[in-house]
Amino acid sequence: MHRRLIILPGAIGDFIVSIPAMCTLKTGYLELWASEQNLPLARFADCTRSIVSTGLDLLAIEDISPPRRLMERLGAFDSIISWYGSNREEFRSQVSRLDLPFHFLPALPAGPNVHAVDFYLEQVRPWACAPASAIPRIECPHSRGSHLAIHPFASSPRKRWPLSRFEQISGGFPVRWCAAPADSLPGAVKIGNLYELACWLATARVYLGNDSGITHLAAATGVPVVALFGPSDPAVWAPRGDTVRVVARSTMDEITVEEVRSAVLALW
Repeated sequence: MHRRLIILPGAIGDFIVSIPAMCTLKTGYLELWASEQNLPLARFADCTRSIVSTGLDLLAIEDISPPRRLMERLGAFDSIISWYGSNREEFRSQVSRLDLPFHFLPALPAGPNVHAVDFYLEQVRPWACAPASAIPRIECPHSRGSHLAIHPFASSPRKRWPLSRFEQISGGFPVRWCAAPADSLPGAVKIGNLYELACWLATARVYLGNDSGITHLAAATGVPVVALFGPSDPAVWAPRGDTVRVVARSTMDEITVEEVRSAVLALW
């Protein structure tokens, strides 16, 4: 039985666009090391661990021997596909001195016009063991509701449509707001576990949100999505799903309430 380890750092959106690639790497035993918040979404893996908990970063320290437990864990795998350390020469250099089956892959698409999902799928093609899908999937038990789910946040202020405009949209639909536990938004649904959040998002009639990991999460459940894009290139980073509409302008301020309402109505 081939034992494979995937090591994937990154935020929510990065993780979700990588799901199709990771699913093609499925072997007799597949383990994933990733950011702790993303682990509930890795339902394709036999075992998951947070990268921090493994002590992996200790491999980059020249003055100490790698911890025995870490070496035993890594040595138990027949192949290790790692996006972790791909841009850290000192880490790769230290790993190259060890007898470990690491394969390092670039963490981010290098150019325009290649969607991130396709970029990751092409990277792993030499090791693929399972059929590929070009759409990230997160299977959630759900029954479709009658509300518009709105998540008005994003990692960067430049990616956020003004909250006042989301509020104008909410006047025409039955709305349920959602936010991260740390976000300030009175009355919003706040669910820290990403899989549980995905199952809640899947109950919406339509989802509306910015260029964010949560918008990718909604699309992966199959709920119809309206995604608002400003500085990021939607040709590379737009969420993929069964029904996704992207409203894109050079800046978020250029996106009008009227065109967003029209996009929501088209999916309603």
